[in-house]
Amino acid sequence: MALRLSPKPDVETFRLRGFAERLIEAGEVELIDQPVPLTEMAGYLDGNEKAVLFQSAGPESAEVIGNVLGSRSRIGLAFGMDRAQVPEEINRRISVEQPIVKINSADAPVHQVVLENEEADLTALPVHLQHEMDGGPYLSASIDYAHDPDTGLINSGIRRMMLRGRQHAGVDLTAPSDLQSIFRKVQAGGESLPVSYVVGCHPIDLLSASMRLSGDELQLLANLRGAPLSVVKGVTNGVLVPADAEMVLEGYLDPAGYVDAEGPFGEFLGYYGVMRPNPIFRLSAITKRRDALFQTVTISGKTLTNTDTANIGTILTEVAVWDAIKTAVREPVAVCATASSGGLFNTRIAIRQRVPGEARNAISALLGSLADTKNVFIVDDDVDVTSDTQMDWALATRFQPDRDLVIQDGFRAIPIDPSLEGSRIGAKAGFDLTQPFGKRDRVEMTVSVPPNFTNSLARFQTTEDALADGAKSFGEIVAALGTDDGREVVRALDELRNKDRLSRQDEDGRYILNG
Repeated sequence: MALRLSPKPDVETFRLRGFAERLIEAGEVELIDQPVPLTEMAGYLDGNEKAVLFQSAGPESAEVIGNVLGSRSRIGLAFGMDRAQVPEEINRRISVEQPIVKINSADAPVHQVVLENEEADLTALPVHLQHEMDGGPYLSASIDYAHDPDTGLINSGIRRMMLRGRQHAGVDLTAPSDLQSIFRKVQAGGESLPVSYVVGCHPIDLLSASMRLSGDELQLLANLRGAPLSVVKGVTNGVLVPADAEMVLEGYLDPAGYVDAEGPFGEFLGYYGVMRPNPIFRLSAITKRRDALFQTVTISGKTLTNTDTANIGTILTEVAVWDAIKTAVREPVAVCATASSGGLFNTRIAIRQRVPGEARNAISALLGSLADTKNVFIVDDDVDVTSDTQMDWALATRFQPDRDLVIQDGFRAIPIDPSLEGSRIGAKAGFDLTQPFGKRDRVEMTVSVPPNFTNSLARFQTTEDALADGAKSFGEIVAALGTDDGREVVRALDELRNKDRLSRQDEDGRYILNG
């Protein structure tokens, strides 16, 4: 990562508040203008199809936005394109390096207000209880940034923080990660790890912090934004963070290590995660914009389809799936990881089959890929993979369990999956919902659609003339006559039938003239 200096940094284009205004214009936000106690905020967010902007949250009347990424359409808006194009666009942007610009504290909006010592108080933030059995109020939209002292690279990730005091929070650092590795190295030397948490950022920042790629992750963020990234050094810990953030919590991970009882917490699969020992974050400063917009994300519950975390998961899965599928089939058409499966466990792929067996190729490639999908559904290109209705139809009409189900076991699994019952490995399944290769044109496998005579022009005067031109279906006769009725065709066909001049073709039922 090469830092540059810039006298005129862009610190507004990728601001959260600016994106919130775009969502309001697009009708994607529910505005709550009446006062809302912190204890009631979760009820407004749970299962909401829209983002929610609280204009008077808690006794401080704070502005809080949540569920920003809780739909496929809003992810598309974040990138300025149709949601279906986002995975390929991410793969394209990753390889295009963007400059990173270091700016002075005086030019960084996130340093407009600096609170240190006793003024830095986590309990003064509008942090709400998200799930009934949570161990406490959680900061959920917190992106951590930390330097690796060995490589000099900057790591980022999204980890929840449970408030345990004015300047202390428990940090979820149980799952293997780069930050866990960095912390353990520093902790082994008896030192604390400087770390800063951004709270309130553009959706692309959240997606970037969720990705598992090697290299400097500030550089990754700049690349995914597709624009220069302005960064600023922390006032108390020196950690570089995006200068256009709404708020930053600066501090350190305590070298005491895994000593805090953190949890339970509603996890991204809709169930609670149990309490575990985790590190403690010690706050040293809060820096923010003067009009900082606080952010919370939705995570758990019965309606995962409308949560931030599940929709973030869909992107991560789809990016990995596109990489894998392109090595397995010649013409992948569309991919959809379902948010209702946590964004990763159920993945749908549409392909245009060129040769027999490509559906099985796709299943094999995905089950063994970096995507942590558990159930793979392969359909033909005439099925909309984003439609639950069409996928259910394909499962009902194109699938035979004894022929089209592929089951394999012994795969790496995500331990939080409750169906594993504690195991570290699990089974995966592939569902071939494609039609038999080369048989899609048969009448019994042709999808029924309404007739469309909008552009039909009269080419023949009579039904007999139309049939003299060749075999035709009833609808083709209607189109050939240019009629907007069709009953006259019934009468004409009946006359030909009575004269023993009318027959039907065996396979497709088209009418033909005898003799």
